[in-house]
Amino acid sequence: MYVTWPCPLPDGTSGEEMALCFEQRRSRRLLVIPPLFDEANKFRHQLSEIMRRLDEGGVDCFLPDLPGCNESMAPLQAQTLSGWRQAVGAAAAHFGAAHVLAVRSGCWLVPDDVPAALYAPAKPAQVLRNMLRARVLAAKEAGHPETAEALLDDARSNGIVLAGWQLGAELVGELETAVYDPSPRHRVVEQAELGGRPLWLRAENDFDAAQAETLAAIMMAEMADR
Repeated sequence: MYVTWPCPLPDGTSGEEMALCFEQRRSRRLLVIPPLFDEANKFRHQLSEIMRRLDEGGVDCFLPDLPGCNESMAPLQAQTLSGWRQAVGAAAAHFGAAHVLAVRSGCWLVPDDVPAALYAPAKPAQVLRNMLRARVLAAKEAGHPETAEALLDDARSNGIVLAGWQLGAELVGELETAVYDPSPRHRVVEQAELGGRPLWLRAENDFDAAQAETLAAIMMAEMADR
């Protein structure tokens, strides 16, 4: 089911965001953080199926919309990595989640002091480069060539639209310069543990039942060990 939750805003107030929940007031409670940007669409079905499997295993699961993402009414161009980290911390507290499962770029947002499984964490600068490359290729095919260097130079001051996402200048700067290293408290899950072709490399949005089963089982084991 879907519920609303109070998400902190940069001005110190809070606004309402949506969350997908599988909840029966059980003791094991998990916050799920999806990837950002274009990979969010690739994982939407997969994450709901992982949550369904965890629910069947006795785990309450919560997948919050972050400001500017999915059904959020907040402007994406006003969002930052630091603001999203604050939102994730607030969501974990609101839903009483003692564990986190994060995917790809969502791994950047997990609080260091919360036990978590991080599935295939990406590097911020690499994600930015990939989106720039996709825009350059699309522009070339459309007959009005651009260069990644010129786009990035302008984006540092004015923001940019990449893969349909309106990124503000501050977020562009964070992606360009952020250094991400998982916390020692976090368990990194590499794609090799799941097997098969990664969803983010597939041409179309997809669902992989075997990978969903494996990742759900890994998360269940992690929660049992803590």
